[in-house]
Amino acid sequence: MSAMRLLVDLLAGRRGAATLAPREWDGVMSVARAEAMLATLAHRLDGADLPPSVTTLFADQRAAAAVARTQSLWEAEMARRALASERIEFVLLKGAAYAAAGLSCAEGRQIGDLDILVLGHDIGRAENELLEAGWEWVKPDPYDDAYYREHMHELPPLIHKARDRMIDVHHTILPRTHRVTPDPLVLMAEAVQTSSGFRVLSPPAMVCHCAAHVLADGDLQGGLRNLWDFHLLVTEFTGRDTGFQAQLFKQAALHGLVDVVKRALRLSHRLYDTPLMLDQRTVPSDDLFIRRLLARDDWGRPTQFALHQAFYIRSHWLRMPPLMLSRHLWTKWRKR
Repeated sequence: MSAMRLLVDLLAGRRGAATLAPREWDGVMSVARAEAMLATLAHRLDGADLPPSVTTLFADQRAAAAVARTQSLWEAEMARRALASERIEFVLLKGAAYAAAGLSCAEGRQIGDLDILVLGHDIGRAENELLEAGWEWVKPDPYDDAYYREHMHELPPLIHKARDRMIDVHHTILPRTHRVTPDPLVLMAEAVQTSSGFRVLSPPAMVCHCAAHVLADGDLQGGLRNLWDFHLLVTEFTGRDTGFQAQLFKQAALHGLVDVVKRALRLSHRLYDTPLMLDQRTVPSDDLFIRRLLARDDWGRPTQFALHQAFYIRSHWLRMPPLMLSRHLWTKWRKR
């Protein structure tokens, strides 16, 4: 069995940690590190019967993840302070949101950039306040700057010059030119307050955004980890509320994400045994998504280059109309 399949089976609980041979652990460690899921696996297998070297490594990973979680919430607090003078409201997204809400998918999750959502009419003021508070532009290139501002769902990324931490300021959750256009006003209006004082998306909206992040806004880079987030979110929210299924699909319909959520459910079910909320038939193209998600060898190196390229092209095709895509790719090729 491949190391990627072993990793998935360990996460899903289909394989016991004690059954792995030393060589299998080497492969699992390599692919888990490559997928930014080493600390996630460490939390998942906390208390399991593990080789001493793995036990030590996992203890270090859990400790590092706890520090990263604290750092992400501190960065969120810094953003709140920076935007407070103008009374700019924002909603946390992705990893920082999971941490602020105390969700199970935050355990061991690698949290990189701080992602926040603000209303479109606040985007200019938010930009100014962050620049005054010490953030600066990462992309100085005029074309990249214009591309973000005219076509994307966020400002060009910013990094704090003292703390070296990045922030992505969103005004919606998918690019403006995307074939699917979620409603950011509804997302902001239905956001909920956490006990930590931060606002996050409502549970059905959070699952919809996670599904969109996995399947509708990229080439599946990091998809295995993001689909694990999806699995845990669905499992946790369904356990809290038996009516969550209806709420999720109502929200997905509102934002044009029904097909995306259904595919995420099917893929998550196949990999992690996520309970299917509806009687869904297998879609043949799902096999390609599974192959792409598991496309690493036992050393953690990417495999199936053609499939990677196909999904890369797909990601751009979803984001832009054909003529705009042609101009964009031609411009990027010339600049290289």
